[in-house]
Amino acid sequence: MPELPEVEVVRAGLAPAVSGATVLGVTVLDERALTRHGGDGEDFEARLTGRVVDAAARRGKFLWLPLRPTTGERAATDAVVGHLGMSGQMLLRAPGSAPERHERVRIDLVHPAHGELSVVFADQRTFGSLAIDELIATPDGAPGGFGWAEASVPAQVAHIARDPLDPAFSDAAFRRDLAGKDSAIKRVLLDQAVVSGIGNIYADESLWAARIHPETPARALSTRAVNRLLGEVRHVLDKALAEGGTSFDAQYVNVNGQAGYFAHSLNAYGRTGEPCPRCGRPIVRVSFTNRSSHFCAHCQRSPRPLQASQAGRPEPLGARAQPRHPA
Repeated sequence: MPELPEVEVVRAGLAPAVSGATVLGVTVLDERALTRHGGDGEDFEARLTGRVVDAAARRGKFLWLPLRPTTGERAATDAVVGHLGMSGQMLLRAPGSAPERHERVRIDLVHPAHGELSVVFADQRTFGSLAIDELIATPDGAPGGFGWAEASVPAQVAHIARDPLDPAFSDAAFRRDLAGKDSAIKRVLLDQAVVSGIGNIYADESLWAARIHPETPARALSTRAVNRLLGEVRHVLDKALAEGGTSFDAQYVNVNGQAGYFAHSLNAYGRTGEPCPRCGRPIVRVSFTNRSSHFCAHCQRSPRPLQASQAGRPEPLGARAQPRHPA
């Protein structure tokens, strides 16, 4: 699934092309792409046609295009919200271009500087979605997300926490959240209500860099360890952004159809049986809620059991890890 770097690469590619553009028309080819929308394809087309796009914004793994009202100069009150799911793509194409493989929705625009263009939402596995949703005020009064200076966010995104690269992200609040959780730190990093944008790939990479075992109970981490982890999360995300995200196949591409190359920089994720870049021992893999965790059992030592006086027990990620070699 695309994570923060991949979605941010898409947002940054869309922003100059769609900001200030007027929607000329919308074609919904597959209503499965509108599962989060409150109406059918005709409703989506009617509510979007003629609107002016204010910006391209992102929080965590969600994108949105704020929409100005059709009359007057009032601020945006709703937005097109997009989630890429497992295989969703947002592509910029020339007007009248041939349909893309797995194309679900096409939005035709005219930009005051760039002329006509099309935004194509393609999705092979149909887990992604588009919807028109109202904008509501952010509880902290800070901008809703990257690329959007207004203190508003789509209602469907309001439950999503800020990500570690967001200027309004609170390190202190994150430390307090971890101090109250018995769950394994890997599980907490994937909880989008605690911290957004971090998926399986970047959780594994950040924990490897911080030398923290993924099964370590969140509340067992010292302040120093949490600060180190946050620093590594930010470093990993920044590096992945600079390299265009992680592409293992043709499903994740930027708006021009190009793949990212952060896969060449991975230290732990997907490297089962290969030597740890730090100590040379093999990277191990354990099953974890329909995913896998990859780590170095030597550099990332297994956590000590909590004392009996400590309430609750950590949630295990899986059975005791054993080195495994690729098939």
